Amino acid sequence: MVIVDMDHPDIEEFINWKVVEEQKVASLVAGSKLHEARLNDIFAAIRAWDGAEADAFDPKANPGLKDAIRGAKKSMIPETYVKRVLDYARQGYSSIEFPTYDTDWDSDAYLTVSGQNSNNSVRVTDAFLQAVKDDAPWELIRRTDGKVAKTVQARELWDQVGHAAWACADPGIQFHDTINAWHTCPADGEIRGSNPCSEYMFLDDTACNLASMNLLTFLKDGVFDAEAYLHATRIWTITLEISVLMAQFPSPEIAERSYKFRTLGLGYANIGGLLMTMGYGYDSAEGRALCGALTAIMTGESYRTSAEMAAELGAFPGYAPNAENMLRVMRNHRRAAYAETSGYEGLAVKPVPLDHDNCPDGKLINIAHKVWDEAIALGETHGYRNAQVSVIAPTGTIGL
Repeated sequence: MVIVDMDHPDIEEFINWKVVEEQKVASLVAGSKLHEARLNDIFAAIRAWDGAEADAFDPKANPGLKDAIRGAKKSMIPETYVKRVLDYARQGYSSIEFPTYDTDWDSDAYLTVSGQNSNNSVRVTDAFLQAVKDDAPWELIRRTDGKVAKTVQARELWDQVGHAAWACADPGIQFHDTINAWHTCPADGEIRGSNPCSEYMFLDDTACNLASMNLLTFLKDGVFDAEAYLHATRIWTITLEISVLMAQFPSPEIAERSYKFRTLGLGYANIGGLLMTMGYGYDSAEGRALCGALTAIMTGESYRTSAEMAAELGAFPGYAPNAENMLRVMRNHRRAAYAETSGYEGLAVKPVPLDHDNCPDGKLINIAHKVWDEAIALGETHGYRNAQVSVIAPTGTIGL
């Protein structure tokens, strides 16, 4: 994961980096196929000649060859290649195998350009988004001396981001201020990045183990088994807590901070399969409400379990200086579960609250309220064993 701030002096080059590299790939593919086609057109014109053999290689005498050479030049085939093919033909060759490329991401063409093994993102602040909205100027700041390197229009820069994402799927967006407004441990620093797939966002030099529950396995006779889901959430929160002690880490710094904050990665998979089986559209009000309820239950129950473990084992070592902020974040989660539209603490951007009216199973709403009430009550008394408990990883990550 490569992340650059929107006020970095080289931000424009970074935004368009992979767009340019994609264009190089397109040029390699198109150019190689044009070479093969046009050069073999020359061979074909020579083979088709039915006059004197010596004239077959003379474009003045062979009009088909003349047209083939003209077509090659129009396609920008270098003259050296045209001459080489004519020399090959005189030696008795009837065709040429010119290496061609394709646009497969694992092809030789992609291996020749930069950036294809990186996930590029830009870190967007509320101030930048406001400047886009206002069509205001935006200053790019040198990291060496803090002075302004260049001033651009924020909206123009935003348009470049949109075009680049359309052209090559990068850069992604990380909403810096919103992410940090939900940060449970700001006393230890800002969240400045994520893992490559962006489901895990926390402090530098930390890590979490992933575990995802298959939601479709909880569907029994057309009804979602909420009690089994709660039980699985509880068991897997404990399992992941144990995994912190068992895990091996790539560096001493990551190991130390992972023990200090004990972040977990519980999630779910197959929400699409569940919704289809239950007869709800993936992009329907009922589908979104059900997804929100299941997410609220999983995260709330996991934090509740984490608080119970803290009662027995103690809160994570980094909890004390972050307790006030972590409890604030927990209260904001509960407000969203209760579908509140006001009263959020320290948030410039309010979350989308749980949609009570469209959730197809009212029991899930009640459970979401209960687990968040208990997660906060227990957390206020005991703290939490884990600084984070849940993530939703992409399908590709889960598939691995």
